[in-house]
Amino acid sequence: MTPSFWLSTLGPITERPALPGNSEADVAIVGGGYTGLWTAYYLSQAAPELSIVVLESRYCGFGASGRNGGWASGLFPVSEAKLARRHGPAQAAAMHSALAGAVDEVGRAAAAEGIDCHYAKGGTISLVRSPAQLRRARNAPGFIEADEARAICNATGVLGGVYSPDCAALHPARLVRGLAEAVEKRGVKIFEGTRVRGIGRGRVVTDHGTVTAGTVVRALEGYTAQLDGYRRTLAPVYSLMIATEPLPSSFWDRVGLARRETFTDERHMIIYGQRTADDRLAFGGRGAPYHFGSRIEPGYDQVPAVFDSLRDTLEQMFGIRPEIAARWGGPLGIPRDWMPSVGLSDGIAWAGGYVGDGVAAANLAGRTLADLIRGAETELTSLPWVGHRSRRWEPEPLRWLGINAALRATNLRDSLEKAR
Repeated sequence: MTPSFWLSTLGPITERPALPGNSEADVAIVGGGYTGLWTAYYLSQAAPELSIVVLESRYCGFGASGRNGGWASGLFPVSEAKLARRHGPAQAAAMHSALAGAVDEVGRAAAAEGIDCHYAKGGTISLVRSPAQLRRARNAPGFIEADEARAICNATGVLGGVYSPDCAALHPARLVRGLAEAVEKRGVKIFEGTRVRGIGRGRVVTDHGTVTAGTVVRALEGYTAQLDGYRRTLAPVYSLMIATEPLPSSFWDRVGLARRETFTDERHMIIYGQRTADDRLAFGGRGAPYHFGSRIEPGYDQVPAVFDSLRDTLEQMFGIRPEIAARWGGPLGIPRDWMPSVGLSDGIAWAGGYVGDGVAAANLAGRTLADLIRGAETELTSLPWVGHRSRRWEPEPLRWLGINAALRATNLRDSLEKAR
């Protein structure tokens, strides 16, 4: 896949050595992204006597952790109202509070480890830019009127906004690469260039040997479908991004985002953006097709029509046609019911299905997995996503038909609203 803008700013990346052969560990973590590394981080803190290995097919941060929009947010794919209906108001509130706390914990841990990930907690605003969007958003928690919304992000056609303080903009690749170094300092062994072929109770089979472990952690997010036996667990759906060249101070004086608030709007097809620390716009969105059989291939992150649409959207929102410095993308993981989950059963732990909201959620998942693996009963281990099991996605071709039909329907809804 094309290197992300974020990864390209770090210069050449040297892969760590691969697994040297058959090995043993107390805990084997499959996946060197946020989920796997946060799990290793908190587990090595709480139980330094445990031997922990992380197995990564490419290098830490190659996947979504080094490619995302850099939103450490308290967002959750399932609404608080829906969680309340399923689990009760107290559990729904606890989940929301835990995610909001995870935003702060990411910043605290990064500062404690000396990871300069450009963390800026300015909150997030979802702009209301059409009458239909206004009707949907007016009664939402955090709704603000047009003047207040424009004072945060002076986009075109703003009729209001929905603001939440529970979000920080950051440089995702700096965070994941710094986190890998931090866990190594705690004695965690990271093996890169090591492709996992299969997992089972007490063992991980790779192309460089087998790791025998008391606990195996599956932390692959969008790449879960590439693991034997897990093709229908999470659907890998691509999200694509662009980054502009640095924009002049006159632009920022007009547009705002003075505290590096992240931004989106109330359309149905997801878009997301941030003002980077060096005054670019990093902007992304959905719309790339799902590929038959949950396939992930290098060229799938390059969809010119989506990149053109993202650039057009920036022009519509901010009245500029910026020079684009980078175009990239990658797969995220979507469970059938859109409910992320964390759990441990029969020696195999897992976390994921964040539907693109994983930067802070993965931190919460890592802390929760550390508690579960140690057998500790805590507030985190009683949250409603713990132990949840989504039903599997339909077999092909139903999966391909259904997901791509949903993408087309989402685009159509936005087009119809725009035409009214």
